[in-house]
Amino acid sequence: MTGAGYAVIVVLALLLFGGGLLLGRRTARPLRTSDVGTPVEHATFETLHTASLAAPPLRAGLTEDSARRSARRLRSLLGTDALCLTDRDGVLVWDGEGDHHGRHVMEQVAGVLETGRDTAFRSDCDDLDCPLRWAVAVPLTVDHRVLGTLVAYAPRESAVLARAAGEVARWVCVQLELAELDRSRTQLIEAEIRALRAQISPHFIFNSLAAIASFVRTDPEKARELLLEFADFTRYSFRSHGDFTTLADELHSIDQYLALVRARFGERLSVTLQVAPEVLPVALPFLCLQPLVENAVKHGLEGAVTSSRITISALDAGSEAEVVIEDDGTGMDPQRLRHILRGEGGRSTGIGLLNVDERLRQVYGDAYGLVIETGIGAGMRITVRLPKYRAGVHGS
Repeated sequence: MTGAGYAVIVVLALLLFGGGLLLGRRTARPLRTSDVGTPVEHATFETLHTASLAAPPLRAGLTEDSARRSARRLRSLLGTDALCLTDRDGVLVWDGEGDHHGRHVMEQVAGVLETGRDTAFRSDCDDLDCPLRWAVAVPLTVDHRVLGTLVAYAPRESAVLARAAGEVARWVCVQLELAELDRSRTQLIEAEIRALRAQISPHFIFNSLAAIASFVRTDPEKARELLLEFADFTRYSFRSHGDFTTLADELHSIDQYLALVRARFGERLSVTLQVAPEVLPVALPFLCLQPLVENAVKHGLEGAVTSSRITISALDAGSEAEVVIEDDGTGMDPQRLRHILRGEGGRSTGIGLLNVDERLRQVYGDAYGLVIETGIGAGMRITVRLPKYRAGVHGS
């Protein structure tokens, strides 16, 4: 069964269990005038609200901090006297009475960690005043790996608590699965950025330095300006923080890149830049536009082409910013382009286009992939649509 299927089952189980538990509590006292809706509706709301408060910490994974921040909510969902969360090495948190039981928990859940199966056991406590006489331990499993356990304690054996602990543990597992997916997504984005950095051509670096060197004697001030542009461009390209940047910073880096290219090609390359000030703060994936401009330069000056014109525009389009990068170069066979965007172009072919297209779709959805218009001898026009506001996307 998929993670989504488990999520549906667990939510329904939480609703039924929480609804029955809280309905029992509500029927033991008279309704207040401040109560809204029926007892079942109110119980459902309280259960969902408690679950929603426990979820965010768990999305950081199974750690001491996330366990501490979520344990009280989880114990409230179960209505039990004490609750313990462990990883494979030790107790992460104890919430409730009888914390002296925590000294023996890892011995009692060793079988659960080994087999991944629920177990119930008597606490065998020597303290006659301690209410904790029985416990159920449930594994916390992600991708068939047991990461830890959830242990619920009660004064007496309870089949209801055993079933409820199992459902709550499965709900916790769904949150931990989502945390794993978040981490995988972050690692994938970082890997793709590393791939783009590796793509920065050694020839471009060599040619830039050679162009700078050619001005050292004839125009020292020009050489100094280009050297500063080169330093800023490489510093931005290899920065170590943030998956996202702003359109202003990305365009500034592109301007530095083009200054270095123009130093080499001179009047052969003409660039027109049109930018609406209101879109400059828009956030976008880091190193998202520079590979597209590099592609335009490459195809614009390929072969026997004596001159090339590149137009870059970043305009306001309501709830989106629309960036268009256009060149009048050699263009490309549309069939070849389709192969590149499907990852069939080979390791050294079109990695920038494919990388940027995949990252845009990962961040914004499939509706926001690259739109490319091209033909042999017809140049290329690439359109990038960027939502002005998207949760989790912030420039740094």
